[in-house]
Parts: sequence; C-alpha cells; structure tokens
Amino acid sequence: MNAMNAVTQSRFRCRNHLLDVYSKTWIVGVLNITPDSFSDGGRFLNRDAAIDQAMRMVDEGADILELGGESTRPGAVPVAADEELQRIVPILRQLRPRLTIPLAVDTYKPEVARVVLEEGAEIINDVYGVRGEGQLAAVVAEQQAGLVIMHMQGTPQDMQIEPRYTDVVDEVVAFLADRVSRAEQLGVDPQSIIVDPGLGFGKRPQDNLILLRHLEKLQCLGKPIMIGPSRKSLVGNILKLPVEQRHYGTAACVAAAVLQGAAFVRVHDILPCAQMVRMLDAIKRA
Repeated sequence: MNAMNAVTQSRFRCRNHLLDVYSKTWIVGVLNITPDSFSDGGRFLNRDAAIDQAMRMVDEGADILELGGESTRPGAVPVAADEELQRIVPILRQLRPRLTIPLAVDTYKPEVARVVLEEGAEIINDVYGVRGEGQLAAVVAEQQAGLVIMHMQGTPQDMQIEPRYTDVVDEVVAFLADRVSRAEQLGVDPQSIIVDPGLGFGKRPQDNLILLRHLEKLQCLGKPIMIGPSRKSLVGNILKLPVEQRHYGTAACVAAAVLQGAAFVRVHDILPCAQMVRMLDAIKRA
C-alpha cells in the first residue's frame, strides 16, 4: 500500500451494509456491558438495562451500535473469552432481530470475534490493531465483516506508563499503514477497513491534542477515519471535570474531528453529538 498516494475510499463495507462515508458522518454509540469501564462501568450489566440503553441510543440517532464486554481503560485487567462472550452474546441475540443498523463488537480476541460475527455482528473494533499472528483479521476476512484498526502503544495494563513519541502523528500513521497492509494480506476487503488513532491509548495529554489538531494527516492512509474522544481524560484534564460532566468537551473534540474529515465518531452521549454532527455535515456540504 502506498499510503502517501492513497485516496480515501467513499464507501465502507461490512457484510451486507455498504455505508457512504461522504454523504454523512456516522455516529457509533458505545454500550459497555462491563463492571469496570471508565465512564459507565456497571450501569448496563443488567440485560434489560443494556437493551433499553441500546434502543435509546438508536432512537437518539446512533447509526451503528458497538458492544463491549471487556474494559480497555488504563490498568484494566484482561477478561477471559468465555466471560466476554457471556456478557455480549445475550444482548446481541436480543438486539439483532430488532435493529437493522450495523452492530459492532469491541474485541481483540479471534475466538470472541468468530462467535459474535456468527451471532450477527458486522464490525469488529480491534484496539490492538491486528497485532500478533493476525488471527482476528483472518476471522474478519472469512466472515466478510468490517474491521476497525486502532493504534495503541503498549497494552491497557501499561499503555499510560510513560508513553513516548518523537512525532506522534507520523508514528501513528506509520503503525496504521503497516497494520492495514497486514490486514489486507490476511484477506480483509480493502473497502472494509477503518482506522482509528486511538485517543487515550498510550498517549500523553499533548499527544491526544496534536492528533486531534492534525487528524487530516491520517487521510493519506486512504481509509475512513474513526475518532473516539468520548468522556476521556483528554477532556477531563483540560476542563477539570469528572467523567459525567464531559459532554461539551467531548462535543468540541468531535466537531474538530468531523471538520477534518472523520467519517465515524464513537460516543456515549448520542443526542447532543447527533444534532451537532448533522449540522456540521450540512455546513460541510453547503
């Protein structure tokens, strides 16, 4: 792949869905079915609560719903595949017949990816960015699903222990270019890949701001860009606010990303972001 000469694809394919990434910005609603996620851990472990929240997100404007069964916050303890599946699959089975929008699952485990794709998910969000032997990418390719490749320096257990970059944008771009190439070698459809710079994943506060300020440089990868600033410490550190009060700061990050070409924005609070993003889309296309 010649990243520097790449032209960003206009469509993203995930199984039977073909999403036009030029016509609108796609809002990805985050639903964590975990006891320890940094922003909403424990709130949606109850099945009924999770289903209610999912339907509320769709009603408020989510275009894609992403389920997570393992926290990847800094210092999070890994969860066994069986436990992750026990959290996700019952919710997925109830949502799939009720929703026509694409469903995503946040996992880096190939055994989890295989099961959730068989249960009807269409997108896998891999925070490890196709590391290791690439088994997860091979599963995605086999199932003709979509794949989000995210940058993370280190692992959730150690990523925030003195992360270092010489040039964070160039290093993130180089990592993502390499991982995109690897995913395509493993059979993932080039039209089925999204890239994510991984705000907050092995980044210092200034690194996150620099990535947001120069997000357009990721367009050289030729893939749609996803950004996930929702409620993160990059907002809290600047505004000195707890997680539950970071709505406006999150919205500012989303706006900056959309104006620089982000095609997917990953958020917890759907309604305010949906209204803002729809206005930005109208302005961009006027």
